[in-house]
Amino acid sequence: MNGGGSNPDARPGKHLSVEQARERTIAAVAPVTGHQTVPLAGALGRILHADVTAPADIPAFAASAMDGYALRSADLPGTDDAPRGFPVIGASFAGAPFDGRVGAGECVRIMTGAPMPDGADAVVIQEDVERSGDQALIGGGHQPGQHVRAPGEDVTAGSRVLPAGRRLRPADLGMLAGVGRGEVAVRRRVRVSYFSTGDELVEPGGRLRRGDIFERNRYTIGAMLERLGVEGRDLGIIPDDRDAIRETMLAAAEADAVITSGGVSVGEADYVRELLEEVGEVDFWRVSVKPGKPLAVGTVRGARFYGLPGNPVSSMVTFYLFVRPALERMAGVEPVAPAAWRVRCTQPLRKQPGRTDFQRGVLERDADGESRVRPMPEQGSSILSSMSGANCFIVLPARSGDVEAGTMVEVIPFDETL
Repeated sequence: MNGGGSNPDARPGKHLSVEQARERTIAAVAPVTGHQTVPLAGALGRILHADVTAPADIPAFAASAMDGYALRSADLPGTDDAPRGFPVIGASFAGAPFDGRVGAGECVRIMTGAPMPDGADAVVIQEDVERSGDQALIGGGHQPGQHVRAPGEDVTAGSRVLPAGRRLRPADLGMLAGVGRGEVAVRRRVRVSYFSTGDELVEPGGRLRRGDIFERNRYTIGAMLERLGVEGRDLGIIPDDRDAIRETMLAAAEADAVITSGGVSVGEADYVRELLEEVGEVDFWRVSVKPGKPLAVGTVRGARFYGLPGNPVSSMVTFYLFVRPALERMAGVEPVAPAAWRVRCTQPLRKQPGRTDFQRGVLERDADGESRVRPMPEQGSSILSSMSGANCFIVLPARSGDVEAGTMVEVIPFDETL
C-alpha cells in the first residue's frame, strides 16, 4: 500500500506471538511474477517455473543391472539341476549393444547398463558363472527376470518429473538432464534492497574513531540472502539522518522487499519505524521474542519492508524466523515450519517468563550416540560469536522459566549442514 498509516495491531502494547508474526509475514506476500530460461548447468538452487513431464520412459529400454550373462529365463537350470553349459554368442556393452537375438540355450556377455539382447530376459551375475572358452557354465538357484532394469523403472512417459515451485537440487538437475532438458524455465529471482543505519558504523577496513564500530549486519544479511538465492542490492550504511533514511527507503522500494538494520527502536536517532508510518504502512512492530526486539514489518510503495534490530544476533534471529519464510514464498516456494526435535540440554539455562527465547547452542552427539545440546556461554543479543559458534536455536516457550541441566528442550538447527 502507498501512503502513510499503521495497522491497529501495530499499536503500542500489542505483542504478537512468534507463531502469529510468522503467519502474518507469510500471508502478506505472494510469489513474484515473471520467469526466465537458464542453462541446466546454472539452474542449481533456482525455483522451477512449471511442472516438468517425461517425454519418454527412463530407461527407454530393458537394461542389465549387473555385469554378467544375459539369457532366457526359460533356459535357467532348476534349483536341483546340474549346471548347464551355454554358448556365449556375443557381448552387449553400454553404448554398443549386441546386434542379434538370443536363442534357446544361448547367452550373451553383458555389462551394467547395456541393453538386454532380443530374446533374453534375465541376467546371471558373473560371480555365479564359470567361464571356459566360449562356454558359460551356469548352475541352479536363479529367478526369472533377475538383474534386469525394466523400461520406465525410473520415470514413465508422461509422468511428472518435478513440480513447479521446487528449489532445484543436484539430483533434480540429473533428472532434468535424463529427460533431455538442456535448459529449464525458472522463476525470476526475488529482488531485495538492504541497508544499515547508524552514525557509529564504519565499513570493515576503515578507521575507527572513539565510539565507532565496524559494520557487521549487512554482511550477515547479504550472506543469508545469497544462501536463499535472492538477488540482493546492498545500499550501504546510511547515517542517522531523517531525510537520508527516507530517501534511501523510497529508492530501496523499487525492489520486491526492503530490509534495514537498526533504527527501529524509539530512541531520538531511531527514525526507521517513524518513517515507515510516514511513507508506507506498519503491519506490526512488537513480537514476544528474545532476542529480536524491536522489529518493524510493513510495506513501502508496494515493497514488503522488514526493519530488523541493530544488534547483530537479534538481526539474524528475526531474519531466520520471519524474513526468510516470507522471501521463500515470494520466490515461489511454500515455506514449512523449521524442523525441530527434543534433546537433552547439558547445562542450566536462565530464562524469564514472558517471551519465546531463542538461545544459541551446539547440537552434538555424546559418546553413547545420544543427541544433546550445549548452550553457548554468552547469550547477549550483541554477542555475534554466540551465532558464529552455534549450529542451532534452543527454543524456550514464552511461559518457560529457568531450565535445569539435563532437561529435554526443543532445538531448531540453523546450520544447513545438519
